[in-house]
Amino acid sequence: MKTLPIKFPKIFLILATLIPLACEDLNENPDFITQDNFFQTAEQLELGVNAVYDGIGYGQDWYNHFYDRYVFECRVGYQVGWEKGPLNFQNGNVNPGDEYITAYWELSYENINRANAIIEKADELKEAGVSDTALLDRVKAEAMFLRAFYYFNLVRYFDDVPVATKKTISDQDLPSNENGKRIALDLMEGDLTAVANILPESYTGDEVGRATKWAALALLMKVYLQDEKWNEARTTAETIINTGGFALFEDFSYNFDVAHENSGERIFEAQVSASANANEYNNHHAHFVPADLPNELGGVGWHWLNGTQAFRMKYDPNDKRIPGTFISEYPSNRVGLTDAGENPVVRWSEDASYNLSRFGGMVSADADPNNPDELIFSNGWVAKWVEIGISGYTVTERNIVYLRYADVLLGHSEAANESGTGDPYLGINEVRRRAGLLPLSGLSQAELRDAIVEERVLEFAFEQETYPELKRKSTFGGDPDYLGEYIQEFIDTYDVDRQLSPKDYVLPIPLNETLGNPNVQQHSVY
Repeated sequence: MKTLPIKFPKIFLILATLIPLACEDLNENPDFITQDNFFQTAEQLELGVNAVYDGIGYGQDWYNHFYDRYVFECRVGYQVGWEKGPLNFQNGNVNPGDEYITAYWELSYENINRANAIIEKADELKEAGVSDTALLDRVKAEAMFLRAFYYFNLVRYFDDVPVATKKTISDQDLPSNENGKRIALDLMEGDLTAVANILPESYTGDEVGRATKWAALALLMKVYLQDEKWNEARTTAETIINTGGFALFEDFSYNFDVAHENSGERIFEAQVSASANANEYNNHHAHFVPADLPNELGGVGWHWLNGTQAFRMKYDPNDKRIPGTFISEYPSNRVGLTDAGENPVVRWSEDASYNLSRFGGMVSADADPNNPDELIFSNGWVAKWVEIGISGYTVTERNIVYLRYADVLLGHSEAANESGTGDPYLGINEVRRRAGLLPLSGLSQAELRDAIVEERVLEFAFEQETYPELKRKSTFGGDPDYLGEYIQEFIDTYDVDRQLSPKDYVLPIPLNETLGNPNVQQHSVY
């Protein structure tokens, strides 16, 4: 049974959103419930932090935290789409007025502001002598973790971002983004170190799914990698490896299914469940579903995103991650239903079945679309977020996994390789073992660096990690330039009318922000 730790009645979501979200003038001045007079106990403050969790999870708004990252990911070119957002990004047409960038920025800062308000209120209540200080400390630590989570993903995409640690209530509080990346990294490193000593190692019952000590340490390790603090990243990873009790699932697909949510190597994930609340779904299925999947099996006719054939073919044919990463076959409606007696390939009713469409590379020019034997496809349809058999995208159940143990293992290998300390093969070879690939040995530092980057791409494809990770390891015109190599390969393979540019290495600050906040400066490349 699915655990739903951060679901709560809609009235409490409304109360939580009364926390100031921006410097807005209100046309009315309510005198009944506000942040100041509602949050008077630790239990009430816990309801407020739930709203901050919801910002990374399900999306009643189409432009939610995870969806906007789908679009950003298309900048690399291994994942493509035909909707206007993905098309613009894969063609290199990105500007400060982009609606996906604007939506992501606004959502992130709304929830940072909520987290700041929770942190401040927790301190006020503790100073006022409110009982249950242990819960207050935990809720404050959760808010600090979530604030770091939002800042981390802003820094990954935008580099220098404005950093606020107090709730914004007027235009006098608007922060600058000067040296913003450095300020954000320092804030995250201090906060995550502190909360790792407060957050519990695990939860039970309805609390399962909240940020744990291990989530804080895993995010801290990633922050250290971003900051190129290799020794700190290595020792943090070793703490998780040696004392966290984690192990990789033997079946890679368990990282994304419903049955294994909040367990195993899954360190931190956003809770999604339409069965718990009709509004608590995510639109990932709608974007990655194959084009010709029958409607009654979850086909919704959109199929906006998929991996390229060239990227699909990067995987070793024996890689055990393929079934969990890509859909290799699915029921197709291209030739409609057949009598079960004639071709009972896949039975969906008593008297009829759909033929299977199978991955097989490029369809030949003379292929017969009505011949089931020639029902092959070349797109890298994504298995991680598609739930074949559901009635529609608004009934999705799969959680969004943000931190996995495999990330810790690869982070350890990277940090050990860059620092020259520890065993740089420990993590990557464990990831490769689970994938059914041979272990690595005897590589130079540069060769192992290349191998770790490539392993990370294959392990985390379509989890919206590839663009920020390749960006982290690259500089325009530098050596190595992993991001540039991927983009150029896409341009050359598919004859894309695009030239590699410094703009590919950072997202622009949204136009609304630079116009509305005089303290924020746009990146020079824009």
